[in-house]
Amino acid sequence: MSSNDNSSNAYSDFHLQFIGGEWQKGKDDSINTDTNPYNGDTIVEIQQATKDQLDEAYDAADQAQAKWAKTTPAERAAVMYKVVNILDQRQDEIVDWLIKESGSTRIKAMVEFSSARAITLEAASFPNRVHGEIRPSNTPGKENFIYREPIGVVAVISPWNFPLHLTQRSIAPALALGNAVVLKPASDTPVTGGLLLAKVFEEAGLPKGLLNVVVGSGSEIGDAIVEHKAPSLVSFTGSTSVGKHIGELANGGEYIKQVALELGGNSPFVVLKDADIEQAVKAAAFGKFLHQGQICIAINRVIVEDEIYDDFVERFLAHVKTLNVGDPNKQDTAVGPIINEKQLKSLKEKIAKAQEEGAKMILSGEIEGQVVPPHIFTEVTREMDLSCNEVFGPLVGIIRAKDEDDALSIANDSMYGLSSAVFTADMQKGLRFARGIRAGMTHINDISVNDESNTPFGGEKNSGIGRFNGEWVLEEFTRTHWISMQNEPRQYPF
Repeated sequence: MSSNDNSSNAYSDFHLQFIGGEWQKGKDDSINTDTNPYNGDTIVEIQQATKDQLDEAYDAADQAQAKWAKTTPAERAAVMYKVVNILDQRQDEIVDWLIKESGSTRIKAMVEFSSARAITLEAASFPNRVHGEIRPSNTPGKENFIYREPIGVVAVISPWNFPLHLTQRSIAPALALGNAVVLKPASDTPVTGGLLLAKVFEEAGLPKGLLNVVVGSGSEIGDAIVEHKAPSLVSFTGSTSVGKHIGELANGGEYIKQVALELGGNSPFVVLKDADIEQAVKAAAFGKFLHQGQICIAINRVIVEDEIYDDFVERFLAHVKTLNVGDPNKQDTAVGPIINEKQLKSLKEKIAKAQEEGAKMILSGEIEGQVVPPHIFTEVTREMDLSCNEVFGPLVGIIRAKDEDDALSIANDSMYGLSSAVFTADMQKGLRFARGIRAGMTHINDISVNDESNTPFGGEKNSGIGRFNGEWVLEEFTRTHWISMQNEPRQYPF
């Protein structure tokens, strides 16, 4: 840790909203009671924001953005580098928040912190990577200039499962590219998904009004944050059903907006008969049970060729039995709590439905509080609920495929297309198989849970629209402006 040690100066006052660069009390009658999903302790109570406060946030963002867009690339990059420095100084504090608010195991919290740091560092390079073009014209004496300019004000609606990273993945690039942001974090993670980052950017010297964090109920500001006239882009990460609603609001109201939607997934993990089974088993366990499976790109379906199916199941069962379940704060805990009671109820229903549909439950365990131990089901078919729908929990079905072609057919038999994975000893076969999968991302001999700050992250079909990270997010958070220059008088027909 640097000489500027913040360990004895932890952030506080998370009961307040961050609007226009000032910390203020919410004015709605409702209270967001933020609780620890492992032990139920109340962490903070936040009086929620009203539509008027949302308007105030948008006004502040709109006013601050024009001046920010005119700053030099070096000035905007400097803020991002300061943010990285503060993240490093406050790593322990931030990781502790992720554990107690989102139910992250310590392993997952460190993965998330590293991802959030990486995208911030990548964002620091964005101001100098934006470039335009000069294109020829068929009109004599004309020059065509194509500029990439800030899109303006960006609305960000972030999720609870990777709150720090999936929020920073939008706000860091947006700010680095000269935009302003109004952020609504998930109700389950208002601190790690928003208020904590507001503290970091404030400490880094980000000018007032450029980042606003509005904690409010969906019924009060959920639609309003999309429908408001100020944002030119709405960046949403969450469920497909909510994403569809946001898409309708963004394109069906008075003001049409662009959208970047990263939605649900149903990631297939395919194990072909020539694969290293032991390595595939370890990968499947980590890719399925990291953060209790509450990841959009978590392994949702394990598809194994018939010839090695029984061997894989036996080894997978033995390995998963060794995973530690319980207190997420312990260093060796692999599976911690489910985020809330609603998600817990959904998982209980899925367990019951899987058995009703004929899946064989070969591993279960007692559910204690909101901690659900791993549940493994075999003899799962593509028609079953475990195959068709996103699980978002520590339940997994293993599907038997007749051969490679059948495995590919099963992998593609989904309305989703976010991430995917295939294990094989033959890399050329793996590449051929990967290119046959209809998804935004496929990983050969690795898990579906991969996210690197310089590679395109996003999906197809019902998994969303747009791409995050690297060159791809540059296009999402900027607008194209064609300017032509007629350098000599043009002859017109009349």
